[in-house]
Amino acid sequence: MKSILSIALIVAATAIAGCSKEPPCTPEIIAKKAQELNTALQQAIVKDPTKVQELSAKVQELATKYQGADDSQACKAYDDLLSVIKG
Repeated sequence: MKSILSIALIVAATAIAGCSKEPPCTPEIIAKKAQELNTALQQAIVKDPTKVQELSAKVQELATKYQGADDSQACKAYDDLLSVIKG
C-alpha cells in the first residue's frame, strides 16, 4: 500500500511540475514572437515617435546580450523586448 501511495505522489508531483513548465521554445514559437515584437514595435513608434531612439537602443542592448543564444534564450530575449516595448 505504501508503494502505491508513493508512486501516486510521484506521478502527481511530476504532473504538477509538468504543468508549471513553459513549452519548449521552437523555431515556430520564435517566429511568432518575432512577429509579435515587430507589431508591438511599430505600434509603439506610431503612438510615440519620440521613443524611437530609446526603443532602438534597448533592442540593440538586448540583441547584443542574447547574440548566439540557443532557442530558449532567444524566447527569453523576445519576451524581455516585448516587456520593454509594451511598458
